[in-house]
Amino acid sequence: MSKIQDAQTILKELGLPDAQQNEISGYTLLALCNLKEKDKWSKAIKQSHGVSKGIMSFISENFEKEYAPNTRETFRRQVLHQFVQAGIANYNPDIPELPVNSPRAHYAISEIALETIKAYKTRGWNKAKENFIARVGKLKEKYSKDREMSRVPLKLANGKVLLLSPGKHNEVQAAIVEEFASRFAQGSMLLYVGDTEKKNLHIEKEMLERIGIPITEHSKLPDVVIYDEKKNWLYLIEAVTSHGPMSPKRIAELEEFLKDCKAGKIFVSAFPNFSEFKKHTNEIAWDTEVWIMDFPEHMIHFNGDRFLGPR
Repeated sequence: MSKIQDAQTILKELGLPDAQQNEISGYTLLALCNLKEKDKWSKAIKQSHGVSKGIMSFISENFEKEYAPNTRETFRRQVLHQFVQAGIANYNPDIPELPVNSPRAHYAISEIALETIKAYKTRGWNKAKENFIARVGKLKEKYSKDREMSRVPLKLANGKVLLLSPGKHNEVQAAIVEEFASRFAQGSMLLYVGDTEKKNLHIEKEMLERIGIPITEHSKLPDVVIYDEKKNWLYLIEAVTSHGPMSPKRIAELEEFLKDCKAGKIFVSAFPNFSEFKKHTNEIAWDTEVWIMDFPEHMIHFNGDRFLGPR
């Protein structure tokens, strides 16, 4: 294998996350170890480098791999920060008192990582690798645990708890089910809620099909779908954080998709706060509803002739 492939393998076996097993990370490791293509891993040495004039220059000169000057922040934020967290590199080891963002900021391979890496492709590699992981741990597992701890819990009416992936979008979705539904759709049934990691996190496929909503992998359901069987009202709700609200275009798409559904349709745009709502006021379709997570007891109806109910 080439040196860059070796470097990526080392990062993988030392427990770096997938995002830090890529080419740019591999080249960074080689630069920190001062290794060229034909050097043996046992010849790795510790030498401090800045980002632009150190690491990026080393890569350019020794591997003929050019990175644009504006990728300096990519090296720093998406590679070197994680290397420091993983115990592979040290930040400002020569001058620890340097202020943040100092032009003299530098990185160096850590002593334990250096000794471990020098054993690569020798009989002592597995033992060295295990010793490194035992002393430092796997960053990949730490990230995974942190992510699990920061998941957004969503409690359903039956007591079941779904764990949504972290993020503002899923916080709004959880609030729709727990706060909006309890106030404005009492006694209704949650038919669908998606997740940024798992599109169909919760789906009542049988009920959806029963009321005329065909479900396929290409279904364009909104973020949350709630159904009031007694009134035969269908609440179609978009959580607005990264994408848009119930616009005329979105309404037309949904009406075409739901043409065989005879339930009365209520279109709702849900926002995390008033500031986010104000950004989208020009896009919101008439005869739709607005709900804001920060003011859960209130609704805004986009028209004046009636309030919450089907179009």
